[in-house]
Amino acid sequence: MAPVLTASPSASMCPPLRTLNDSLSHRRRYMKHNFPINYSIRVYRQEIFKLSNISRMRVKVEGLDELVLQRLWFQINQGVLKKIIRVLPERHPSRPYTAELERRFRDAEGVFVQSHPAEVFQQELPETIQDIWDQLTEESDRVPESSWRLASPKSLVDSLCRTMFCLFRECFNSKDAPIDYCGLFHSRRSKKSWSQDGGTETAH
Repeated sequence: MAPVLTASPSASMCPPLRTLNDSLSHRRRYMKHNFPINYSIRVYRQEIFKLSNISRMRVKVEGLDELVLQRLWFQINQGVLKKIIRVLPERHPSRPYTAELERRFRDAEGVFVQSHPAEVFQQELPETIQDIWDQLTEESDRVPESSWRLASPKSLVDSLCRTMFCLFRECFNSKDAPIDYCGLFHSRRSKKSWSQDGGTETAH
């Protein structure tokens, strides 16, 4: 019998994700102020992963399991963080921060893998998701020019954070006042209440 997939992360997942979120609270300083104005890097089109992408996938793929989206989230943002580190010179003021962010991300990914049976990760992905996965793992020199996009490091890490709150909302939600993080940031009002340092969630 195939293992039962669950949308809720195990209790062990929440501490590393909250630790990652602590680092993300400083992203405005390190991902914006330490870069030239309008600075951008080349990423795969699929690596610009926003809440709208999650919404479209849920509509397009019938019965899409949350665990599949969580796996995709880790795969996408692993590549994003590596690309940001790659463009930073050794003495760039944002390099230590980004390296620490990537390490905490890997720690969370390790716990994620350990908290599910190995069989879960051997299951066939829906065709739409598999196509994205294959493109993400394609050698860069084989990727057509039309599949590349330019994006700022800040916007990429913003999306990492917001989609994390959406896909792992049980780790950030209060039992007394649960928040729909998947829809929250579509609202202009809630975007304004996102703290000015680009980090800790303060929306109500």
